[in-house]
Amino acid sequence: MDQSMRYDLILEPWVGILRLTDLDGGTYQQGAVGLQRLLAEADQIKTLSFGPPPALSALYRILYVLTARVTGLDEAPHGPDEWMDRRLDILESGPNAEAVDTYFAKYRDRFDLFGSRPFLQDPRLPDECPKSAGVNKLVLGRPAGNNTVWWEHHFDGDPLPLPTAEAVGHLLMWNYYGPSGRCATRTVGKTSEANSSAGPLRSSLSYHPEGDTLWMSLLAGLTPPESHVRRGDDLCPWEEDDLPDPTVLVGSYAGPSSRLTGGWQHALLLVPDASHRFVIDAYITWGRRGKMPSTRDPYVIWQISQEGNPYPRPADSGRALWRDVDALLLKDPSGSTRIEPPAVFSTAADLEGVDQLRVRALGFEQDGKTKDVQFVEASTPPLLGLMEHRRPEVARSIGDLRTAGVTYGQRLATAVKRAWATINDSKMADCAWSEHAAASYWPSAEEVFWRRLRAEDFDEAWTEFRRLAERTFDQVTAGYTTTSRGARAVEHARLDLYGGRRQKKSATAPAGRRPAATPSAD
Repeated sequence: MDQSMRYDLILEPWVGILRLTDLDGGTYQQGAVGLQRLLAEADQIKTLSFGPPPALSALYRILYVLTARVTGLDEAPHGPDEWMDRRLDILESGPNAEAVDTYFAKYRDRFDLFGSRPFLQDPRLPDECPKSAGVNKLVLGRPAGNNTVWWEHHFDGDPLPLPTAEAVGHLLMWNYYGPSGRCATRTVGKTSEANSSAGPLRSSLSYHPEGDTLWMSLLAGLTPPESHVRRGDDLCPWEEDDLPDPTVLVGSYAGPSSRLTGGWQHALLLVPDASHRFVIDAYITWGRRGKMPSTRDPYVIWQISQEGNPYPRPADSGRALWRDVDALLLKDPSGSTRIEPPAVFSTAADLEGVDQLRVRALGFEQDGKTKDVQFVEASTPPLLGLMEHRRPEVARSIGDLRTAGVTYGQRLATAVKRAWATINDSKMADCAWSEHAAASYWPSAEEVFWRRLRAEDFDEAWTEFRRLAERTFDQVTAGYTTTSRGARAVEHARLDLYGGRRQKKSATAPAGRRPAATPSAD
């Protein structure tokens, strides 16, 4: 094959990076590299600068698997303790360029984006689908088909080509965050269907440990495999000898590599222009009949339903990251919802240099079917050195700090809704005042939280959040206290800031016990 007609993800500079140019001064230079240089020079790279947040979240999972392969951390035959000792040695010694070259030499053709076995794609789709979906369908955010043009003027009759490096990001997002419901018809043997299930990370928020270098970030993001896992069985899609039968559902995953690169419900094929520098069309359809088993992804917070079923905490663009900090640091955080923290943090905190590890949250606010709302991204200051098993008192104090901030935010919301409803003779519901209060309180509460966390100052935190809620309540309701009716409504609602009106004791209630008036902070 003419090498100029390839798009080799191993060598093509398609991943944006910030490269360390002065290790002491902390200066960086923007650039782009292929997978080979990215892994071989990871200790010289500060961080990744790639695509929308969900594309970066998906890319991280690919890179975790590749890192495990080239370091030998994809097996732990002697248990997790020995695995973590090896990881510490690998962190200190740095990337092994020879191991990187050896791995990519074995699978070089599988990393060609437009080859006979294109990376993360299915070359059979032109024969199994009656027509393509178009490049506008590939790009999440572009209007496609009969959808109305709002913010960007893209038309299926004259679609704009997509730079190939950007197309990789959208390919990843479709695999991990793709919608459920109607899709292009695909016929495989006697099976002809035009619907698909949602991708494994649909509507979720991922939490990734990040260090001072990409090398530390990738190693911190690994989890030890079970002792029985062997790399020859725990294969990624590009390592399989044959393409999968889309009509056969996978029953389970052999280990972390197949879990992180499995669970995909869609099949795609990118169509390049003559130069292979742009994508001009795409096939998008179902990739598996039936729902794939849960991957139990180690980078999400798992919430447990009342029936005992785990589900990922959804991405919410209106919810600041600090409200999840206790779920990242504590084994059993407070709140009304039972949760399981991301499994990756149980081992990331044992890595040397843990005091420099931050948390980066990446996700996509979506509904469970087809509606896409907003990308979500946020970062913390260095945090993982404060996990409960390392500094239990501080971790619990951070949990209390977060609970205080959230409790007064919830009380404030209840108070302004009650005041609005009373003044307007309506039912309590979201209203202009609740939006005003949220826009004022939550950013200020976040500033208080991080300031106190950095200083490890947890004394009288409840008082500061209460005063912030009082100031916000007064600000929002100020214009309606000039009449007796408005003043009564506002002052009656003010009681919600302090837990609500004290309820009378029940005749059967134990002496001295008062029913809780405030919902638990979640």
